[in-house]
Amino acid sequence: MPETQAHVKIQVAFEGGQVVGALVSAAAADGLAKAMANGDAVYKLATEDGTYAVAVGKVVYVRRASRETHIGFGSTD
Repeated sequence: MPETQAHVKIQVAFEGGQVVGALVSAAAADGLAKAMANGDAVYKLATEDGTYAVAVGKVVYVRRASRETHIGFGSTD
């Protein structure tokens, strides 16, 4: 995944209760949402850690972080 793309944090919840978190490009997150809307069987999700083959029919929900968070001390200026 190129460093120049904006990244978003997502959580994908599957049937049975397993939740997987990943840092992905905005385009990858949008692609997963489209695959779910189209009823695709599998979506190859490119993440910071590698590529996941997501069984779209087993996905219960996808949570997309609304903003980037920072932990630590420092100025916000």
